Amino acid sequence: MTDFNVDLINCEQEPIHILGNIQSHGYLLALLPDTYTVVHASSNLPDLIGQPVADILGNSLETLLEKTDLPASTLVELLNVGRRNESWENINPQQIRLNERTWNLIIHEHDGLLLLEWEPASTLSQAPLNQRLIAEALTEVQASRQLVDLLQNTARRVKTIIGFDRVMVYRFADDWHGQVIAEEKEDHLEPFLGLHYPASDIPKQARELYKTNLVRLIADAAAPTAAILSQPDGPANRPVDLTYSTLRAVSPVHIEYLKNMGVEASMSISLIYRGELWGLMSCHHYSPRFVDFSSRQAAKFVSQLLSAALEFRKDEEDQTLLRVSLENGKRLHEQLLADENVVRALTRHATTALALTKATGAVLLFNNQQYHIGQTPGETAVQKLTDWLRQSDTDTFLETSRLASLYPDAEAFREIGSGILAIVLSKELNEYLIWFKPEQIQQVTWAGNPDKPVTVTNDGQVRISPRKSFAAWTELVHNTSEPWTEAEVSAVIKLREDILQVVNRQANEIRLLNQRLQDAYEELDAFSYTVSHDLRTPLSSIRCYAEILLEEYGNELNPDARLLFQKIVDSTDRMRALIRHILYYSRMGRTEITTLPIDMNHLLDEIREEVMINEKDRAITVQIEDIPPLSADPIMIRQLFTNLISNAAKYTRLAPEAHVRVTGQQTEQDVIYTVSDNGIGFDMKDAGKLFDLFKRLENARSFKGSGVGLAIVKRVVNRHGGKIWYHSEPNRGATFHVSFPLAQPTEK
Repeated sequence: MTDFNVDLINCEQEPIHILGNIQSHGYLLALLPDTYTVVHASSNLPDLIGQPVADILGNSLETLLEKTDLPASTLVELLNVGRRNESWENINPQQIRLNERTWNLIIHEHDGLLLLEWEPASTLSQAPLNQRLIAEALTEVQASRQLVDLLQNTARRVKTIIGFDRVMVYRFADDWHGQVIAEEKEDHLEPFLGLHYPASDIPKQARELYKTNLVRLIADAAAPTAAILSQPDGPANRPVDLTYSTLRAVSPVHIEYLKNMGVEASMSISLIYRGELWGLMSCHHYSPRFVDFSSRQAAKFVSQLLSAALEFRKDEEDQTLLRVSLENGKRLHEQLLADENVVRALTRHATTALALTKATGAVLLFNNQQYHIGQTPGETAVQKLTDWLRQSDTDTFLETSRLASLYPDAEAFREIGSGILAIVLSKELNEYLIWFKPEQIQQVTWAGNPDKPVTVTNDGQVRISPRKSFAAWTELVHNTSEPWTEAEVSAVIKLREDILQVVNRQANEIRLLNQRLQDAYEELDAFSYTVSHDLRTPLSSIRCYAEILLEEYGNELNPDARLLFQKIVDSTDRMRALIRHILYYSRMGRTEITTLPIDMNHLLDEIREEVMINEKDRAITVQIEDIPPLSADPIMIRQLFTNLISNAAKYTRLAPEAHVRVTGQQTEQDVIYTVSDNGIGFDMKDAGKLFDLFKRLENARSFKGSGVGLAIVKRVVNRHGGKIWYHSEPNRGATFHVSFPLAQPTEK
């Protein structure tokens, strides 16, 4: 018996964007952008232009159109306009009469090619009906009705626009399986409302395409496809990338899936939330059906209104939760300052740590004791859990709604702790604060058994096939809690900073850290001496010799050699800057603080001018609002804000219009400054080592940097007895908050 290693990766390896075929209801042509030379064409193109594909490959547009009634100059001018504007959205579609028939011509440029696609244009105008339905959808979004009604009515309007038998709103879960949460269908069809579909039904590469192409039509799943033919000796002799194509053919696996469902035409419309795929409007028709471009665009617009409503409602909900969490967090902070006793402040007041989240229980492990609030596992179970946390990579916090999948022993207390949110106070001392959420048993009804059947092809390859039966298949899902919200995670990270500040003020950091700090300072002193004497001198010599060679022998060197010498000079400059940052970081730990009044508006204006000079070749706005003054060390504070604002400017370089904003406010206890941007952001789960020396997050590695700047920021904050906390999401910008007490601590 042969043993096969089978997993769902088989389904995720199909190159669905380069299948080499298009759907046969349209025609495709690929041109070189500069010369408009034909390099690819669909095999059915002769039906449109009246001449063989072989006669036009490698030739010009004039050759392509010579047997048609469309002048080549008309098409050339259209292409010229689109390329000058660097946008095709305002051009698509172009209705063109070709051989006594009207076609929708859709153009886009991708992967070094211009792709032209012809689709039949409808002879009956749907514009009045579509406009009315769009207006109704807009009115409903503005009226802010219940979400379930909004989803159902959107499905109804899309069904009216495209005329399909069934339109479903399909929402993705965290693990990418989906559930039908709204449905509009013909009366004779069985309902799919409430059914779940496994993540493998829509594999990863398909989900990525849904984010790029918001509308996808399969007009006739059973129709033969048209192959894309290529110029044999052309420069683009590779598969055509159809990522943005409207005619892209269908994966054989998906064709089989539709066939098993009895679906002959399908259409998908993406629902996007914060730049990510929230769900789909999945449309089925049980006979072939073509939907013209204008109707598809109308359906797309209705779905975009729904996406906007989803974002508005979710943001509003998040702000409400965040406001409640911040209010409770403020009370906990006041209790910490008043008590200066972590246990009493968090567990023995009317507002406890439990109030910070929607958890039903919390445990504080501090000074070798456990303090339980609400419903929690027993002491032995909690001790084993923290032992596991101590061995994990968790340095700042851990959140999961499926603890048993990470820590199997958690199944023993799943009724009260299927999900945890834990913050690390001290790994060395085994000190944590852990919140618990109970199990939410879910009865999930799948559209057929979610485990795809395995088949073996004639050549012995393992293949996971689409399900053939879609009869309801029910299972109970255990070991899962309600997910943790962004507001809950942000609130507990802020609380961690508050706790650690109190712990530091009480000199608890001396425990187990005195010897480590002494060793670290001795190593840092030795390192500083080595950097300042043993590294800088030879580095200066390398730079000097390279410059002499360039100056004395530059004319005799070939361009490649001159470039290499210049790279040596540039590299030494970067190395000198890194050494300078390291020296500043090491000296800062021992330099005495000189506390003086600082005009923060003036200081930040100067920093803004320096940043704008460095970023002069791009569109960036650095907005500094009226900022309260500060009494602190001017040199250290300048370095702190120079790093924060420079980082914000650097990580917005991919944004079309970069924005950096600096605000400030003074409370009764401290002064708080905030630096926010609309840059690449980062995943909060990966931010545990944000302030570590030489540590950079994965998505920031393509940007130049030393990995020292935020370590300097953290050290300046600590030297002033302040706090720093942050919030960010990938591609949604980052916000850093820095607070300084009004009464500066005495120098230690």
